[in-house]
Amino acid sequence: MAKVNPYLSFDGTCEAAFTFYKSVFGGEFPYLGYYRDMPPAEGFEMPASEGNKIMHVSLPIGGDTMLMGCDSSEAFGQKHINGTNFSVYLTAESKEDADRLFSGLSAGGTVTMPMENTFWGSYFGMFSDKFGIQWMVGFDECEEN
Repeated sequence: MAKVNPYLSFDGTCEAAFTFYKSVFGGEFPYLGYYRDMPPAEGFEMPASEGNKIMHVSLPIGGDTMLMGCDSSEAFGQKHINGTNFSVYLTAESKEDADRLFSGLSAGGTVTMPMENTFWGSYFGMFSDKFGIQWMVGFDECEEN
């Protein structure tokens, strides 16, 4: 069964928000990455103004629930609009499960990032379903049972 983790998007305040959440929940960030940490991609240059924004952060908040977040980046066509600052993040049990979930839920929707191996070590993809709900699907080898 896939795990559901809330994924919050911010307009440049992600680091401050997650520092606050950490003060409430305790714990440590298993991952905190900035857009400036992304490896170069052919035909794409990250604007310097986006470099200090959070690309991804995660914080355990109890049980096996992970609170995750990022700053929206206009370099990727993301415009921060209240009401679109939340995604459902599914942590799949395997690559096959990730593909099944991604394929099924994205049918009739808009894929913003197809499932692929990422530089941060996850097999990951993003889409909005046909009802406009934003989803992220990920699988990490270290989480496979």
